[in-house]
Amino acid sequence: MTAKKNNHARTDRLITTITGWVAGIILIALAIWGISTLFELRKYEETNDAQVEEYINPITARVTGYISRINYEENQDVKKGDTLLIIDDSEYQLQQQEADAALLNAQAQVEVLQSNVTTTAKNADATQSQIAAAKAKLWKQQQEYDRYQKLYEAESATKQQLENVETALNVAKADYQTVINNYDAALSKINDIKSQKAVLAAEIERRQAMLGRNKLDVSYTIIRAPYDGKMGRRTIQEGQLIQAGQTLAFIVNQATGKWIIANFKETQVSHMHIGQTANIEIDAFPGKTFNGTIESLSPATGSRFSLLPPDNSSGNFVKIVQRIPVRIKLTSNVTETALLRAGMNATVAISKKNG
Repeated sequence: MTAKKNNHARTDRLITTITGWVAGIILIALAIWGISTLFELRKYEETNDAQVEEYINPITARVTGYISRINYEENQDVKKGDTLLIIDDSEYQLQQQEADAALLNAQAQVEVLQSNVTTTAKNADATQSQIAAAKAKLWKQQQEYDRYQKLYEAESATKQQLENVETALNVAKADYQTVINNYDAALSKINDIKSQKAVLAAEIERRQAMLGRNKLDVSYTIIRAPYDGKMGRRTIQEGQLIQAGQTLAFIVNQATGKWIIANFKETQVSHMHIGQTANIEIDAFPGKTFNGTIESLSPATGSRFSLLPPDNSSGNFVKIVQRIPVRIKLTSNVTETALLRAGMNATVAISKKNG
């Protein structure tokens, strides 16, 4: 009986000893972990307020119309220049034809006016020759009249003869003036036609601009990928009416790469600078570390870029630690960064040693 009690006592002491040792080891391990963690925290500035970013640009319609065909699917890879969708261009083709016809009409009017200018100029040249002939005839009649005037004064010619010569002189004067008037009228008509041509030239330029605009509208009915990328969610359907300026889709620009925006507390950024290395952990890939370097630091806190920045002058002031957005360029290889998607949450740690 006594032996059994002694065995139980030894067993209890052994269990107590082992338990004490295990507890001690656990406490020591926790202490080491705590000290190590504290040491690491002192070595790094860390934030889990970070996300993967990538250029996601909207594709907007430049004309209004009905969608006749869609050539892409959600999450599809596309190349620059690929046709994404086509808008019915029937109305825009008609407008282009109307503008083209109006331009041709204006050009035809210019050709008619040019023909009139040529004809009138020829008439003016002919009239100018008539002026010379009429002037010569007038001079001759004037000489004849002067001669008969002297003969009449010398009583060598009758008054009837003098009156006949005077009548012929007046007719020559009238003919000369008529030819002069015809020449002036021809010159005036030429000037009028030139003025009309100038007006039509301006009209042609306007028509050409309208035709160019109509051609642009026709080209805008074919919407192409602006660069290599991956299409986002599709929210439109064939036959749907869209408006100019409406966002039709989103495309992720794969040529510009990805980066991290980490929002550090204002008390953490005093030692940070461009080029400083960063360790990045992505929530979607636990245990995997990505590398990066600081590319830039925001010139203002994130709240200052909001639509309604805080106004502390209102009197309702509560001091809140502000966040400074820090842009981090990913330096890991392309194969690794290809796994990342815009919007993924990340944890970023930046060493204080190279600060």
